[in-house]
Amino acid sequence: MIVKLLLDAKREGRELDADDIRALIAAYTRGDVPDYQMAAFAMAVCCKGMSPSETHALTDAMRLSGACLDWNEPGAPPTADKHSTGGVGDKLSLVIQPLAAACGLRVPSLAGRGLGLTGGTVDKLESIPGYNATLSLGDFKDVVNSCGVSISAQTAEIAPADKKLYALRDVTGTVPSIPLIVASILSKKLAEGAGTLVFDVKCGTGAFMRTRADAEALASALVGGARSAGRKAAALVTAMDDPLGFAVGNALEIDEALDVLDGKSNAPDIADLSIEFAARMVSLARNIPLNDALDECRARLADGSAAGRFAAMSARQGGDLAAFRARPPARNVREVAAARAGYVASIDSSAVARAAFILGAGRAKSTDSLDNEAGVVLAVKRGDKLDAGATIAKLFANDRPDALDAAAKEMASAIGFADSPPPIASRILAAVD
Repeated sequence: MIVKLLLDAKREGRELDADDIRALIAAYTRGDVPDYQMAAFAMAVCCKGMSPSETHALTDAMRLSGACLDWNEPGAPPTADKHSTGGVGDKLSLVIQPLAAACGLRVPSLAGRGLGLTGGTVDKLESIPGYNATLSLGDFKDVVNSCGVSISAQTAEIAPADKKLYALRDVTGTVPSIPLIVASILSKKLAEGAGTLVFDVKCGTGAFMRTRADAEALASALVGGARSAGRKAAALVTAMDDPLGFAVGNALEIDEALDVLDGKSNAPDIADLSIEFAARMVSLARNIPLNDALDECRARLADGSAAGRFAAMSARQGGDLAAFRARPPARNVREVAAARAGYVASIDSSAVARAAFILGAGRAKSTDSLDNEAGVVLAVKRGDKLDAGATIAKLFANDRPDALDAAAKEMASAIGFADSPPPIASRILAAVD
C-alpha cells in the first residue's frame, strides 16, 4: 500500500479497494501513517464521498483496530443498544437503556462525554455521588450480565482508530461527512457487540444535522451500515428545534430522568420517545411485533421495573441515588421572566444550551471541569400561553454567580412569542425500519 496513491485515487473520486482501506487504517493506528496524510484522506472523503462498500470497509477496519466484545453465550438474553447523535436536554438514554433491560434485553451501552455546550451521558451519570463510569471491559460485562444494563465510558481498547481519526477531523474541518460519521459511530457500536442497534438522529437548530434531508440520509446510512455488519437495526429522525424535556444540565437532567422513571415527570416528550426507542430495540431483538413491544415498554415504565433497573445499575457501579436526591440546591438561582404576553412559539435549543454552558454545564476543552449543578430548567413548553413577567426558566450555578446575567440574557433570547397558538408537531419526523 502506497498512501499517496490512495490519496490521489480518492481525490479523483475513484473507489478504493476494501483491503487498501483496511491497510490504511491499520497503519494509521500503529503510527506508520502521519497525521498530515490522514487529514488529506479525510478531506478527500469529505469532498468526494464514499460508496457503501467503502464505508463498510472503513467501519470494519476501525472496529477491528481494538477490542471487540462478544455476548453470544448460549441461552443468554439478546443484546441491544441505542445511539443518539446528541441534542439539548437529551437524557433519553437514561430512560431507554434501563427500560429495554426491564423488557428482557441485555443493554451494553458505552457512552461519551460532552465537549461543547452541554455534557454527555457519562458526565450526567457522574453527577451521582460515587457512580463509576469508567469501568474496565470485564467489569462492564459483569454489570450488564448482573443488572441487564450498564452505561459506562468508552474505553481506550474500543476502536482506537476512531479516537485518533476523530481528533484529527475535529481540527481539520472534516467532521461533516456522512461516511466518516457513519464509520465513527458504527465502529464503536459494533465493537461494543450488541446484536440490535437503534439510532436517534436528531434534526434542527439544536442538532448536528440541521436539515431533515441530511438527517434522513444519515439515518439510512447508519441502518444500512449496521445491517451490512450483520446487526438488526432501525432509526428514527427526531426534531431538536426545542429542548427535550425541561432540564438542561448534568445533575438537573438526572433529576428529570429519575422523575420519568418514577412516573412523576411532567415531560411527556421524554417518556413518549423513550418508549418508542426502547420498543424498537425490544421488537427487533426479540422478534416480536412493534405494537406488542410498545405495550410491554409502557407497562414496564409504569410498574417501576425500568426504575429498578436504573437503581440496580447505579448501585452496582457505586452510585448513591439517595445522596443524589438529598443533595442541597445550587448556591445561585435566578428566574428569567417573559418579556411580553403571548404564546410560546419557539424555544431555541442552541440559545438554551449556550445559557447552560455559560453557567458551567459544558466544556470548551476536554480538560475543563464541570459544575454538575449548573444549567437551566425551563418553566414553559412551546404552545404555552404566558402573561408578561411570568417565569420562563430558572438558572442554576454553584461556581459562576457572575455568569447569571449573561445566561439570563441568552435564555430570554431563546423564547419566541406569537399572538396565536403555534402548531404542535410530533417529535418523530421519519422512521427507517
